[in-house]
Amino acid sequence: MVSSTLDDALRRNAALYEHLKPVISENEWATMVEDIDAIVRLKKERNAVILAHNYMRPEIFHGVADVRGDSLALARKATAIQADVVVMAGVHFMAETVKLLNPSRTVLIPDPLAGCSLADSITPEDVHALRAQYPGVPVVTYVNTSAAVKAVSDLCCTSGNAKKIVESLNVPRVIMIPDEYLAQNTARQTKVEIVTWKGHCEVHERFTPDDIRLFREQTPGVTILAHPECPPSVVEGADYTGSTADMMRWINEKKPEKAVLLTEGSMSDNVSIQAPQTTFIRPCELCPHMKRITLAGIRKSLETMETKVDVPEALAEPARRAVERMIAVS
Repeated sequence: MVSSTLDDALRRNAALYEHLKPVISENEWATMVEDIDAIVRLKKERNAVILAHNYMRPEIFHGVADVRGDSLALARKATAIQADVVVMAGVHFMAETVKLLNPSRTVLIPDPLAGCSLADSITPEDVHALRAQYPGVPVVTYVNTSAAVKAVSDLCCTSGNAKKIVESLNVPRVIMIPDEYLAQNTARQTKVEIVTWKGHCEVHERFTPDDIRLFREQTPGVTILAHPECPPSVVEGADYTGSTADMMRWINEKKPEKAVLLTEGSMSDNVSIQAPQTTFIRPCELCPHMKRITLAGIRKSLETMETKVDVPEALAEPARRAVERMIAVS
């Protein structure tokens, strides 16, 4: 017998489930809906908004998020937030970026252990060493980095604007950190010489040209879209390369019959709801850090107001400047 509390939550959120039904079973929904119901209530009580990256599970991305997007979209939209509390449904560097752009607001991350292999691949000391090796060469830092690394950089970039940012400096050479593959893929699009760093995304680095060959053999006519954090050999074999936002836009415009997104697995679920005309062949690569963010965690975060994200002002000012320079160029 369904409890009255669950029954009420199911009834209140029936329309939302119709939206999510293509990717969430009724049994799964019954385990989620009370958390969703509570989160909706808590957002009103706390005057809170939830920002969700495109790699969040669909019950978060389509179920409770107020602002959705890739790193660039979230950074842009974070500058216009009016709420008292911001919950980052993403990883820690994203929450730091939101705090940089909203220093007077409370920024929460449901799980402080939601990290990033790219952010962990470089330190401020590494940046100082690069500057010493390449005197006078500006440092372009991917947003997938800590505030401490941003603070010793000249400006930031995302996978969606890397080429534009690099060329905006009007110099013959830049240092681009920390994603080696993003830097290499960007270098192929520009005449600017790019000095790279050996940082990799633990999800995207696992894709190979053999994966592309198998997808094409097993699903004739499939369109393959690759994230620029993938190795250049993978990008070369794809039909389209772009950030997660660019992939969404391309799918909605081109409406391919069959597609595979060479990026974090939950992305396919989120896009499939918005693009029902396309059949998605789903890769199994999931980000263990993104998956630390759950509905239960978001609910607890809003109930307890933990965990708060703060950036020391000595780091915040230069790091904020690097992010704001990127937004101005974009």
